Amino acid sequence: MICPYCSHSETKVTDKRDSNSSIRRRRECLKCGKRFTTYEDIQNSDLFVVKKDGRRELFNKDKLLLGFIKACEKRNISHDIIEKNVKIIEEKIRKRGKKEIKSTMIGKMAMDRLRRIDKVAYIRFASVYMDFQDINDFKREIKEVIA
Repeated sequence: MICPYCSHSETKVTDKRDSNSSIRRRRECLKCGKRFTTYEDIQNSDLFVVKKDGRRELFNKDKLLLGFIKACEKRNISHDIIEKNVKIIEEKIRKRGKKEIKSTMIGKMAMDRLRRIDKVAYIRFASVYMDFQDINDFKREIKEVIA
């Protein structure tokens, strides 16, 4: 590991902590003595999303995260809760062990998580995901959420 302060190539690890899918290492440069933190993540194999029109694209966790953030905008929901739920969905997808997943399945997983977090965020997401056309679509979904 190269020191970000002096570019020396020798460092020692002073502390290591594991988290779910990454490792945090606290390092000290053997030349200048300054400390810095590195993170090591597991690189997952490529996963493709099959869109409604049959197109395939690489799974992008950030795209799912952005959808959650937009749905939860101006709601009292922490970014940590949003990230945790996106991570839960990604883990479920990857545990399936398949190289492809339909976008509709991801959408259903997202709606299920949002319904548990916040009903308003759920309705916001559902209105885009299910392509609500008029107020009756909103009324129908709200009745189902309330029931």
